[in-house]
Amino acid sequence: MNTTSAVIIIYLLAFAAFGFYLNRKKSSAADWAIGGGSLGIIMIGAGAAGTRIGGAGTYGVAGDVVAEGIGHMWYGVNSFAALFLVGLFFVIPYRRLKVVSVGQVFDHRFGSYRCQWLTSLCVQAEYLVVNIIEPYIIGSIVSGVTGIPFPIGVAIGGFLIISFTVSGGLKGTAVANIIHCSVIILGLSLVGWVVMNDLGGWTTVIELTSDQLTKVDADATKWWSFTGIGLATIIAMFISATIHTPAASVYANYASSAKREDYLIPGFFLAGAIAALMPLVAGFIGVLTMATYGSESGLSSYLNIAQLAIDSGPILGGIALAAVLAAVISSGAPILLASATMFVNDWFPGSKKFTSDQKLLAYKVVTVIYGTVAALIAWLGNFSSVLGFVLLGFAMVVPPAVAVAFVLYWRRTSEKAAFWGMAAGFFGGAVVWLFNTLFDGPENAYANGFAQWWYELIAYLGEWRDPSFVTLLLPLIIIPVFTILFPNKDQDNVNFETFYGKLGRIQKDFSWSIEND
Repeated sequence: MNTTSAVIIIYLLAFAAFGFYLNRKKSSAADWAIGGGSLGIIMIGAGAAGTRIGGAGTYGVAGDVVAEGIGHMWYGVNSFAALFLVGLFFVIPYRRLKVVSVGQVFDHRFGSYRCQWLTSLCVQAEYLVVNIIEPYIIGSIVSGVTGIPFPIGVAIGGFLIISFTVSGGLKGTAVANIIHCSVIILGLSLVGWVVMNDLGGWTTVIELTSDQLTKVDADATKWWSFTGIGLATIIAMFISATIHTPAASVYANYASSAKREDYLIPGFFLAGAIAALMPLVAGFIGVLTMATYGSESGLSSYLNIAQLAIDSGPILGGIALAAVLAAVISSGAPILLASATMFVNDWFPGSKKFTSDQKLLAYKVVTVIYGTVAALIAWLGNFSSVLGFVLLGFAMVVPPAVAVAFVLYWRRTSEKAAFWGMAAGFFGGAVVWLFNTLFDGPENAYANGFAQWWYELIAYLGEWRDPSFVTLLLPLIIIPVFTILFPNKDQDNVNFETFYGKLGRIQKDFSWSIEND
């Protein structure tokens, strides 16, 4: 066993041991899903930040920087904006409504199971993507460094994430993420600093990168520009990575986990600041990778990043790869937890009548099944761009985020408008993605019929063809129009006073009253 492998194995074993330590006490459903409402600002900050800096925020960003340029470091700005947005406008309402799934907002307001179920479907589309990618990344790292077969590496990754989620619950993931976030940022920053100095300093890095770009006939000016990836791509990234965040149910869990309500806004501000750092560090690693090894794209750049660290020394290489593993686990565990709580609360008939013990058992069983299925899919997967794949998942969550914002801050919003706005945005975005994928090849240029028409359309639109534009615009248009055309009936307003009464002053500051409407 080489030194790099030893460092990684020690880190993973320590993580597993910590999970068993957390499981020494019997917990209730509330302890598991919301940490018993006992988290302070630092744990909220580290826990929520960890959900944003997994594979996408580490070498997902680094890989796309290598392939297309430093414009992909915008992901850091979006990460800060996303968590600060949720902290300012959404987590306090979630806490006051006592929801552990964003879809429950519609149940509390309208008694609408179809809105709750559709919200869960949209969010699960994103979470399934994340739950697949995380064991895939762990499998890639463990297999690449130790030489064990890739399926076994994926199995190790799946086992670690599942076992830690089942044993630690939300509080365990928050505590662990304090360690993970420190290891990620400090470890990769150290690697970057050492490699940069070994190459001869930042000026030399720029020269080497320019040489590598010349070899592949790439536009160096565009690659080095923060807007070089194109305005449409930057806007689409903002929509996908930021606007979707209020509907990400894991933040409903964190909203109820705080010891005090006034911990939430500073906690999420801290989370945004931590989450913003990782893509910047990852982008720096991407530049160094480009300077050293040349151009590769997407996930395959992991091999270059690994080699970059190992070439700097086996111990440093182990630290760097442990940092990437930390990033993966820091997002994988809380998102798997949120996936399980959503399934139980949104899709299980009669879950409202479960006792605490029954609900806790259901949470853990679903966690094991969901995590195992995701790991099996990861074993079969092959992802060219981690960041692109995750952003697609994010885009599918934009419609319920828009709908929730309308319900919380425009009292007149009708149930029918919320449902059809979400449905149109979700399925419209899925159709656009499907057609873009099917008809993107040059063979469609002369295919005749619909295939040729779509190919010419997306060629004309360029980056504006991104599904995120559809997932945002359709609910933004449909929800207010349908609210005016199909207002709430009396039965839809049964919970009106109770719902907005719970929200209190924070809701009144941003909403018209029903009388004003």
